[in-house]
Amino acid sequence: MIIRKANNEDKDTVWEIIQAVISTGDTYVFSPDSPKEEMLEYWFHSDTLTFVAEEGNEIVGTFIIKENQPGLGSHVANASYMVSPQHRGKGIGRKMGVFSLSAAKDVGYLSIQFNIVIKTNDVAVKLWQELGFDIIGEITDAFRHSELGLTNAYIMSRKL
Repeated sequence: MIIRKANNEDKDTVWEIIQAVISTGDTYVFSPDSPKEEMLEYWFHSDTLTFVAEEGNEIVGTFIIKENQPGLGSHVANASYMVSPQHRGKGIGRKMGVFSLSAAKDVGYLSIQFNIVIKTNDVAVKLWQELGFDIIGEITDAFRHSELGLTNAYIMSRKL
């Protein structure tokens, strides 16, 4: 598997991954019916580093790194990760996570903060803890889960 910066030719495939991931309404704050143009503008914003993970010639995952806050908080990164549903369980999320830690540090970030990790997303919570992230807060009823209703979310952070 290789991880590389995304380009314009990747947008349709990245959209397919985004659409598949958000359609379930159980792990991301984006509405399942978010329009393609809106999501691609967010994922490929000019202030965002966008990456794809490829296995063979197939894009199997994508992630972004950006400032968590502007100005005096711009040294803290924020990141989001998505793996194509048919490729889950292969360690792709872990590889993207490890890669992103180095990539964020290389461009000058001192830490990464995840503002909303859904508490019931056990796979993500476990992965980030294994990669050295701490739960630094819990937000009550922060997410409207498609099946469970109002669900808590964690704020997670890690120094680079």
